[in-house]
Amino acid sequence: MTPRIFDLSSTWHLAATPEEVWAIIADIDMSWPRWWPHCSFAAPLVRTQPRSNSQEDVLKATTAFLNFKASLGYILTVSIHPTTVVTPQEIEFDAGGHLEGTGRVTLSPEAKDQTTRIDIEWRVRPTQRWMKLLTPIAAPAFTAAHTLMMRQGERGLVRALAYDTH
Repeated sequence: MTPRIFDLSSTWHLAATPEEVWAIIADIDMSWPRWWPHCSFAAPLVRTQPRSNSQEDVLKATTAFLNFKASLGYILTVSIHPTTVVTPQEIEFDAGGHLEGTGRVTLSPEAKDQTTRIDIEWRVRPTQRWMKLLTPIAAPAFTAAHTLMMRQGERGLVRALAYDTH
């Protein structure tokens, strides 16, 4: 039985320029655990030799292993490896670990470039046996847990931006 693919999307509106948002979400140290509640490093970053010292190439040479604790109590360990980086507009990535697939984060300026819309898309399937077995009945709960986790990330980023810009 092939596990179900989850198409998950979120949209955030932030009171900061795309460049300010990019500086936090696309830093080469993948500092998401500093501002995203219930997110922590599962392992040290893995970085191969980048083609150059540009931020784009360093990010594409980096894989982050992150734990996300869901509101339902389980922890998902996900690897994130950027495959396309266009500063300050877009990051596409491969995901592995407990969720396997792809994702994309797109930044769009709003309100005369003073606010930013972030669209986050995940197209993933669970790899853990228990999740695959429960998906037919628990998919709505998994989706709701994802939505809450993303809201927590948005709130954390809002706080990080307020701290960073003041």
